[in-house]
Amino acid sequence: MQNFNLFDAKINEILVNKRKGETKFCEAIQIPKPSLTIEDNLKQTNAKFILFGIEESIGVFANYGKTGAEKTWTPILTTLLNTQNNKFNHASELMVLGSFDYQEFQNEIVTSKKTTPKHIKKARTFVEQIDADVSFLVHQIVKAGKIPIAIGGGHNNSYGLIKGCALALNKKINVINLDAHTDFRPEEGRHSGNGFSYAFAEGFLKRYFIFGLHENYTSEKLLKGIQKIKNVKFNTFEDIEIRKTKRFKDELNSALEFLSNSSYGIEIDCDAITGVPSSAGTSTGFSANKARRFLHLASLSNQVCYLHICEAIITKNDRSKTAKLISYLITDFLRNF
Repeated sequence: MQNFNLFDAKINEILVNKRKGETKFCEAIQIPKPSLTIEDNLKQTNAKFILFGIEESIGVFANYGKTGAEKTWTPILTTLLNTQNNKFNHASELMVLGSFDYQEFQNEIVTSKKTTPKHIKKARTFVEQIDADVSFLVHQIVKAGKIPIAIGGGHNNSYGLIKGCALALNKKINVINLDAHTDFRPEEGRHSGNGFSYAFAEGFLKRYFIFGLHENYTSEKLLKGIQKIKNVKFNTFEDIEIRKTKRFKDELNSALEFLSNSSYGIEIDCDAITGVPSSAGTSTGFSANKARRFLHLASLSNQVCYLHICEAIITKNDRSKTAKLISYLITDFLRNF
């Protein structure tokens, strides 16, 4: 597969710090065999979950956002591999497949920092290629009876996950998205702000729930637009956490009931979590613990078909903090199956 680097045992050894008397994730995860195709690796592994990274921020750039999400995969993977494998964690259920690397695209577009119409148009063309790659891989994973976990990159990758799952399952799927924004913007060329609107328009997404929408960053036009669509619903962060007119668990139960008529994916945009550096980071949002609680409750159903955590930007100052949070989210997800 183009632009995909298979994870191997050498990388696994480099990224970990082993200690006598301890068993880390790195010692129990399943690793793909380089002699086999991705398809054959997926067929032969008995791992239930397939973890892969998407090293890009082209979709964010194409949406005039803050780039940096292309650098999250390795720090998160390093933290996860050094996590204790014990009675609470079952690393053998996880295969680390590898990651998409779009450095060539990044160099051509993002590093130029030019946001002329010409550059934005080209970036949106690149996003279409990323869409094709992600949807193809996700289709293979789900067709093999596995659950994909995608880390890194912009929220544009929601489209590839939704499309890949829908094609593999031969039906439209539903999605719940913990996010400050709808990402349901017009179909004006692919970028991080319209993955869900494209998936909906093209018949891959059936029902969509935005959990914790920020009232200050949603236009009146967009609000009126989604309120006309019966299969798109939302609640706001302010109703749940500021005015407290709605209860977190009640709202989540209501959202999950709305989605329960089909398989559904879980999206976590790090823009929604307080203090996490991201393409549109917030100083007021759900706490890290609330995000973990959201994922725990949302993933209790056997209808869950994927997990996607995106938009984080891991800097030198908070490398350990952010990577550790996303590692916690991954292990929370694994425990529910």
